[in-house]
Amino acid sequence: MHKTITLSEYVKKRNGVALGASGSMTNMLKRSLGASSFYLFWQYWNPIWGYYLSRKVMKPLSQRLPIWLAIIMTFAVSGALHDLAITLVKWKLTIFFTPWFSLMGFLVLATKRLGISYHEHHWLIRAAINSSIIAICLVITRQYA
Repeated sequence: MHKTITLSEYVKKRNGVALGASGSMTNMLKRSLGASSFYLFWQYWNPIWGYYLSRKVMKPLSQRLPIWLAIIMTFAVSGALHDLAITLVKWKLTIFFTPWFSLMGFLVLATKRLGISYHEHHWLIRAAINSSIIAICLVITRQYA
């Protein structure tokens, strides 16, 4: 029988420290930005949000759809929830995060499929690569959204 991991266990696994512990944010930033691939960046980024997305969106979708489509849809749902939050704050329809996050989902799949890894590079180079991918997706989205 498969044991369901708790939020606390998930955060400790991703951050290396307990939920709410001192250094949790620092560890998340170091691990995610310094990840050796764009795919791994998302394994470490915002583990609380990631926990709920994986349980409430990714898992149900992956039981009905091909995994690649479930990944893209999970990124899109995350973007849509960000858009909804901005729409509610500004009282103006916002559709920006959904295409931006969807594009990043495509790049997660593409870089993983192509086996793109930069593990041999220094942390600063890995952080620059991961940040650049996000920034490029942002610029593309701003251009077309």
